[in-house]
Amino acid sequence: MQPLSTGAAVPTGFAPPTPTNFAALGIRENLVLDLVLRRLMLEGTTSLSSMAQKLRVSIPIIDHIFRHMRSQQMVEVKGMTGNDYNFVLSAAGRQTATERFQISQYAGACPVSLSDYHAAVRAQAAKIQIDRRALRGAFGDLVVPDRLLDQLGPALIAQSSIFIYGPSGNGKTSIAERMLRVYQDAVMIPYAVEVDNQIISIYDPVVHDAIHTEDGEMDPRWVLCRRPCIVVGGELIPSMLELRLDEASGIYSAPLQMKANNGLFIVDDFGRQLMSPRDLLNRWIVPLDRRVDYLTLRYGVKFQIPFELLVVFSTNLDPSDLADEAFLRRIPNKIYVESVTSQVFDQIFDRVVASRRVPTEADSAEYLRKLCLREGRTELRACYPSDICNILSSISQYENRTIQMTKPDLERATALYFAKS
Repeated sequence: MQPLSTGAAVPTGFAPPTPTNFAALGIRENLVLDLVLRRLMLEGTTSLSSMAQKLRVSIPIIDHIFRHMRSQQMVEVKGMTGNDYNFVLSAAGRQTATERFQISQYAGACPVSLSDYHAAVRAQAAKIQIDRRALRGAFGDLVVPDRLLDQLGPALIAQSSIFIYGPSGNGKTSIAERMLRVYQDAVMIPYAVEVDNQIISIYDPVVHDAIHTEDGEMDPRWVLCRRPCIVVGGELIPSMLELRLDEASGIYSAPLQMKANNGLFIVDDFGRQLMSPRDLLNRWIVPLDRRVDYLTLRYGVKFQIPFELLVVFSTNLDPSDLADEAFLRRIPNKIYVESVTSQVFDQIFDRVVASRRVPTEADSAEYLRKLCLREGRTELRACYPSDICNILSSISQYENRTIQMTKPDLERATALYFAKS
């Protein structure tokens, strides 16, 4: 699920300032009070500055909560470091913290409001300006014909959903993953969002590639990240597209499409998931059309989230076998990745052997093409040169010799690679 990075990313321009009061924070005081109680229960002794850092809010916010807790005799001051208080929970505070801890164990970064999240996602919607030359640079490590580039370009500019289909082994997944390279900016992603006093965790270091920044004026509840890219394959099940509640902690985890907002969501090998194509398409027919999705909390509260992402379906199956006309209409860009020509095959071959430093004979590419097309096979696939080189490498290791690409070795490798018809 890691995104493909291509160098420095420039922020979109969305940079919320650090709130210094609750009106700007957008979150109720009681929720912040609960966070402080739970954090203090975990840490024992803390200070205003330490608490502000852990909850990622400003010191004036924490100071306001501290004064309230002190007036209610929920904390005891143990001393000072400079102008900063060191304090612990009182007996009454521990009792209240224990009660709050049983409801939810979340004690991390203060969440942002749902309305602020909506505004942020919309403000950071991708706007692509690209031509064939720039697109060729983004796909520079692949051999992609101009005809295919000229289909990808308008589809990426439109930022509408894309259906990539065609025979297996011709680079559909590689093309889809590299679409992320056309984005040259970074986006702000919140640690968490609050909905109806519930915490939904969004920032995920497995998915989101954070960019370190020293901007002390920026709201620390947000993380500057490269645009996300999530790739799912056969493991996709319906629960991954819904809120998931951790019963032990009382914290919701955002569904995959929410984590992918302002980025790319690739459904690889579409049609081969545990989740049926019909179920997935029915689930997303409204989001793809209206760019909004609906989620439901455990106790029935339903709410709207943005669906501001580029969804790419990649499959080697016939689109008409996977979806009806009503759904396919909502995927306006359908790109067929055909089997490669002899010329493209040879270009891929040259790149593969050069990158792996495999010694070849003058007619190795042509000879491999002939081997790949015998025994009734009629199409060349982009994956053949790399896959055959992998087998040649294994043969050389097995025989304890340097890898080479002789005609007998190619015969042997292709015999291992292709099933008998």
